[in-house]
Amino acid sequence: MTDTMTLDSYLAAGGVLTNPSNVPPRYRAELLKLMATFVDSELAGAAGFADVINLGPGIKERIAAAKIVLEKTDHANRVLNIMGEFGADTERYANHHPWTARLSRDADIGATRSEHDMRLAVFNYPFSGWTDAVIMNLLMSRAVAEQLAEYSTISYQPLAEAFRSIAPIEAHHGELAMEGAIKLIERGKAEQMQVSVDYWWPRVAVSFGGDDPKRFELLKSLGLRWNKNSSLKERWSQTMNDTLKTLGLKTPL
Repeated sequence: MTDTMTLDSYLAAGGVLTNPSNVPPRYRAELLKLMATFVDSELAGAAGFADVINLGPGIKERIAAAKIVLEKTDHANRVLNIMGEFGADTERYANHHPWTARLSRDADIGATRSEHDMRLAVFNYPFSGWTDAVIMNLLMSRAVAEQLAEYSTISYQPLAEAFRSIAPIEAHHGELAMEGAIKLIERGKAEQMQVSVDYWWPRVAVSFGGDDPKRFELLKSLGLRWNKNSSLKERWSQTMNDTLKTLGLKTPL
């Protein structure tokens, strides 16, 4: 940053920040919100998958589920460590949040966040069994891929680097889900899978959030967003529509 360039201009021009000491208050607040949403969603997601490990139909499937739990928890820890550099109380995440808490299966809260934490709304719903968990992972892992692609180029360099290292591991979770889905098709579970697609599709879709032009322009000026939520959602929808077709499943209307 040059002596004549303001911090706002520097960020808007694609500049990066590297430590908490030179972060302005509004930037800090938005960055912490982004990190908290990711950490809380990863921990809540890991807790949900932990509950279905032993529902896996075979050892390989149970190993895959356990791997997802381990890696999502590790991803949360990586970003939580960065939050700690901003003064966040990292201990409370391990000890004071009900990560296993879920609403009833038929609850419909839209994009509303939990009263306990910043998890995305989709992580407030329970699985109904192994097939249901595989389908949710299939849909959500692609949504996570879109979001991580967006966050991997944000202006806070340590966090962008963390997201870049996390992205391929999260992508592998989607590959594991696809492997599981193919096996379920082979076992004649297509009808049950379609029920789960119909259930999870709208809940995953709403996790992208709506478009708020003023807020988007603010985040863009801070170097914290580049693409609108609707653009990310549309890419996810197109990709998942193609994926479901290969499985002989349908995208809900």
